[in-house]
Amino acid sequence: MMSTRMRRRVLTTAATGFAVAVTLSACAPPSAAPAGEGAASGGPIQTTCGTDDVTLDAYVETGFPVFSDLATEFEKQFPNVTVNLREDQFAVITQNAPRVLVDSPPDIMRLPTIVDLVDSDLLYDLDPYAEAYGWDQWPSSQLEQLRVDENGQRGDGPLYGMGINYSVTGVFYNKTLAAQAGMTEPPATLAELDGYLQAAKDAGLTPVAQFNGGATGGLAFPLQALMASYGEPSKINDWIFLKDDATIDTPENLEAAEHLKGWIDAGFFAPDINSMDYSQMMSRFIGGESVFIFNGDWESGNLDAQMPDNVGFFLMPPVETGGQVGAMSAPTTYGVSAYADEPDCAAFFFNWVATDETARTIAVESGGSHPMGPADAFMPEIAEGSVTAETLAAGAELSANNGSMDFIANATGSIYAKTLTPNLQELFAGKQTADGLLSKVQSDYLSQKKE
Repeated sequence: MMSTRMRRRVLTTAATGFAVAVTLSACAPPSAAPAGEGAASGGPIQTTCGTDDVTLDAYVETGFPVFSDLATEFEKQFPNVTVNLREDQFAVITQNAPRVLVDSPPDIMRLPTIVDLVDSDLLYDLDPYAEAYGWDQWPSSQLEQLRVDENGQRGDGPLYGMGINYSVTGVFYNKTLAAQAGMTEPPATLAELDGYLQAAKDAGLTPVAQFNGGATGGLAFPLQALMASYGEPSKINDWIFLKDDATIDTPENLEAAEHLKGWIDAGFFAPDINSMDYSQMMSRFIGGESVFIFNGDWESGNLDAQMPDNVGFFLMPPVETGGQVGAMSAPTTYGVSAYADEPDCAAFFFNWVATDETARTIAVESGGSHPMGPADAFMPEIAEGSVTAETLAAGAELSANNGSMDFIANATGSIYAKTLTPNLQELFAGKQTADGLLSKVQSDYLSQKKE
């Protein structure tokens, strides 16, 4: 087995057209599928899917129609391409990613985190495509989270992932129900939000029905948003990007975790959230059974269709008026297996999503998020007053304030499923404390970094 660095060099060299004496398949684990022809042969990359029949295998997250809608349009524009779509819950993808990328390698796969997968040589180096298509001319913040250097730190180095859009998270609210709690405009401070949550409960409403069941710790959404209100988003990113000496166990984050625990103790969450999955949360919110939910703009198009003119959105408010705002905002990450059969077509698909006007319209209207791509790229008109317009405006505000964070769930390959989720469930059940949660997460994080 050649070294990690050597195998990455082979991937890059093969993709850029230089001859190599070694094929990837020779270095694959015994159960690995053979490398795709482009990666193994040393041939030059192609910026097209060609004219022959092509099957593009994609493994994506269930419950989000934007990828399926894009795939349908792609097949329409390029009838020689068939997109073979497989969907799974995000928690399942997180657990199975290393095995799937080898045993049944997809050309495009939704990824939970990329550092561990890069370290295991499971992802295709996309830098040659970035140069060929001009992705390196896009705003650097779009792609820096998808770069990994030779030391395993994110933010620099080769490109190992791509997004179809970049999301922003925050708080959705039912306007009709919020009005019953006295809220006619978004809160300016955390104290105001606290007041509206209490007023909703006093009015006999469920303030928040937040998914937190199974392997999906949805309380990570409000927890991280509160961390940004109490502390610096950049320090959260340092932790997610595995920077030396970074820690999540800080006084500011303790205040955030204690604030979340205060909401739990006050009864602001539905009593059954530890058995509630994502789809149940959305069903309750759409059905008028929850005033607020903590979620992302990928639901904007769906909510505009299901609840027209009755949904608003705001970023988690700061502690004090005019204070720091921050939110999880990152590309919806996809990668190409190092053993993919069609890496060229996968890269062509990524570029098409970012540059084709119809594709960008789908990314906004179906995905509710800002598409990737050049700063001056086409943007469709958005209905004034729609929640999609509000989430896009929130994204612009976040960018202007340098408040974007990646998801703490993406820090390591197992931090979400093995640590955050069970400890957030225990926090809700009264079996974990705020300081115990942070201590456990940091301890496991350090152990997982060494693995």
